[in-house]
Amino acid sequence: MNEPLKRLQDRLHLHFHDSALLRQAFTHTSYVNEQRGARVEHNERLEFLGDAVLQLTVSETLYRMYPDRPEGELTRLRASIVCEPSLVRFAEALDFGQVVLLGKGEEQTGGRTRPSLLADAFEAFVGALYLDQGLDVVRAFLDDHLFPHLPKASRLPLKDHKTELQEKVQQWNLGPLEYRTVEERGPAHDREFVVIVQVGDQKLGEGVGRSKKEAEQKAAAKALLHLQEGSKENGTS
Repeated sequence: MNEPLKRLQDRLHLHFHDSALLRQAFTHTSYVNEQRGARVEHNERLEFLGDAVLQLTVSETLYRMYPDRPEGELTRLRASIVCEPSLVRFAEALDFGQVVLLGKGEEQTGGRTRPSLLADAFEAFVGALYLDQGLDVVRAFLDDHLFPHLPKASRLPLKDHKTELQEKVQQWNLGPLEYRTVEERGPAHDREFVVIVQVGDQKLGEGVGRSKKEAEQKAAAKALLHLQEGSKENGTS
């Protein structure tokens, strides 16, 4: 195992039984593409699993934390936690970007700070931890590094991502918003929807979910991140 991954485990007080799983969680596709002839697995399958584990554990925690809140509010709060901007913050706090294995091109173009890469790494790590040590250890990890950052009941978000995005677009006079379902995939019992949100011809974000509503929320979350990054570059807020 390489030294950065060893230091990460020491820092998190977690030690994997299967070190190959941990390495896979931090292996980007760009790195695999450069390893000719070597059997190296990237982290996309672990990312898929980690997303499901996060959905379950966050749902369970919110259910217990807010016993008087209706389903709609819990759904919106979960969406605000298990979304790219939030996962990026968690990954940055744990310095996950420093241990990801990248291809040379991805490294040179700033891959270690790319939001989508960091969010994927966080999900992949959760998936790897679940396979290696089970759900109780995942819960303990999230108890230390995610759940303490959840808002108190009095500070639950009143707006979902779509509402927040609509207000931001109107504030900046960007034009009418449109959500388009660009793909439906998978069998009927396990359907997955791909939705993009755009202003005019400009695509602001893309989301994937088990329902169109979930996909739209994820697309809106990514669009908000995109607009926030653009405002920083332009010196606006």
